[in-house]
Amino acid sequence: MTMRILVTNDDGIDSPGLHALAAMAVRQGHDVVIAAPAREASGAGSSLTGVEADGRIATETRAALFADVPTYAVSASPAFIALMATRGAYGPEPDVVLSGINRGPNTGAAVLHSGTVGAAFTAVANGCRAMAVSLDVPFRATSGELEERWDTAAEVAGDLLPLLAPGFVLNVNVPNLDAGDLRGIRRATLAQFGTVQMVLMEQGHGYVRMSLEQSDHGAEPGSDDAWLLDGYVAVTPIRPPHEARDVLLPGLVDTAGEHVGG
Repeated sequence: MTMRILVTNDDGIDSPGLHALAAMAVRQGHDVVIAAPAREASGAGSSLTGVEADGRIATETRAALFADVPTYAVSASPAFIALMATRGAYGPEPDVVLSGINRGPNTGAAVLHSGTVGAAFTAVANGCRAMAVSLDVPFRATSGELEERWDTAAEVAGDLLPLLAPGFVLNVNVPNLDAGDLRGIRRATLAQFGTVQMVLMEQGHGYVRMSLEQSDHGAEPGSDDAWLLDGYVAVTPIRPPHEARDVLLPGLVDTAGEHVGG
């Protein structure tokens, strides 16, 4: 079935991961539009920020990366781009938002801060199906230091498209291996911490300096971190923030006017 797909990311419009993900969607015959941040927006989470002039978000139409695929560099966060797409900013509203392929893993509770996952969260909250895709390349490596298997992650994403449904984001983390070397695909829990952590590097009078560092904690069995380390694709369905119905608040009145929790 042909779907309308928005491809976005947080690494920016020139990211090879974005191009590989879009190429997969085009090969599958979907109706694709590409809209991604004009500059890197890693760590943007679900923020709705953009560069405005008279209330207008700066948008540059780029030469199409693929024939008949509109391509936009947008001065906005990934989540804002996804939101604007659901309002028809880049043509017909998407059925699916594919976000990525992120350079580096998005695992554990750290997904809260990921611009890649934030775009997918926003898409789901606005009625789309969505997948966030990340490639487990070393965090400190620079482009060109190792072979990055973007095509492997794109192929995995294409295989997982039929699993998408309303109400959740499919968070996919792919080992940086040739497709034939993957050990398989596993449903994973979210690790307690995640592979990348923000740490305090320095503080002084009037400033602090933070840094993203690879975590040295042990991977929890069954978690996304653990499956990645073992050479498996880690797949985790996650939901945008929603009401915690299991939490009791003694003495407060609910919407029906009844006291709950004692």
